[in-house]
Amino acid sequence: MRFTIDVPQSVLDDLDARLRRVRLPAAAPGAPWAAGTDPGYLGELVEYWRTGYDWRAAERRLNAHPQFVLEVAGTSIHFVHVRGRGVDRVPLILTHGWPSTFAEMLPLVPLLADGFDLVIPDLPGFGFSAPLRGPATEAAIADVWAALMSRLGYDRFGAGGGDIGSGVSAWLGARYPERVIGIHTHHIKFPPAGRRGELSTAEQAFVAKLAAKSSDDYGYGIIQATRPDTLAAALTDSPAGLAAWLVEKFQRWSDCAGQVERRFSKDDLLTNVMLYWITGSIGTSFRPYRDDELAPELPMVDVPVGVTMSVEDAGLPREFAERTYSDIRYWREPTVGGHFFAQEEPELLADELRLFFRLCRS
Repeated sequence: MRFTIDVPQSVLDDLDARLRRVRLPAAAPGAPWAAGTDPGYLGELVEYWRTGYDWRAAERRLNAHPQFVLEVAGTSIHFVHVRGRGVDRVPLILTHGWPSTFAEMLPLVPLLADGFDLVIPDLPGFGFSAPLRGPATEAAIADVWAALMSRLGYDRFGAGGGDIGSGVSAWLGARYPERVIGIHTHHIKFPPAGRRGELSTAEQAFVAKLAAKSSDDYGYGIIQATRPDTLAAALTDSPAGLAAWLVEKFQRWSDCAGQVERRFSKDDLLTNVMLYWITGSIGTSFRPYRDDELAPELPMVDVPVGVTMSVEDAGLPREFAERTYSDIRYWREPTVGGHFFAQEEPELLADELRLFFRLCRS
């Protein structure tokens, strides 16, 4: 069924009233952003949100892409579906991660118009997609994606994405090798504990780096996994709180040298926040964190794989990736780009996707 974003004016009026009553915290001692979202920047962003941001214009930009909603495997899934130009096109499903939505992938649409049919869904429980009835594991989402591609008439297809999208793509390759042409990612799926024996010196250094990073940066994930409803109550009620929770990740995880607007405009940031706010989906977006402990162990992925590393994973040795993927056809060391690669470096990522899938077909 064709889908058009059309937010009731009452929702926008309620948002405006909440933004007018916003209460901002005092900044913690230390440098801006060191303790989370800088209250000074948050105040500036909220003021722009209230007086300068135009949701209706953003709505028109999003609606310029053909969107649909289908009931797939018992779940209502929202997605963009763009049929490209040319013959022998590659069907390609692109999956975002947290804290993104389908909008992260939209800069790729015009760049991949030649040679690809693009399917860009909202993850279950994100944006306009309903949550899964069962555990929201990456394996379960992969099963829904495989069913979606069948519904769209694609027997064979490629997959790509980062963060949660990387895991979903890996599971597509593991469970549907006869259907998946290849998978591309800028975040590898790390091997399970059972395949981490006798690590090389480079692998040990990378694992130690991950542990050090987690001690400083993974508090959000622990809260989302263990107390999602408590957190969701605050973020569903406060637009400023929601913006603070999401925008911090764009500042911290992107290749922006600490200056978030080097990579994202205020409009970019607020459109992402709005897609959570208007759908009330921040709580259900925590489900993959909550349900991760229920996930099965990922087997070796034997379909062709392409890796374009972001600066987030600098120092990742290829041999560590080979503990997850047996057939890495393409590997690019990091140069630019961060967690939100499709928004940060869309031209580079589009070139990498074209190159990788040419390798798969040859």
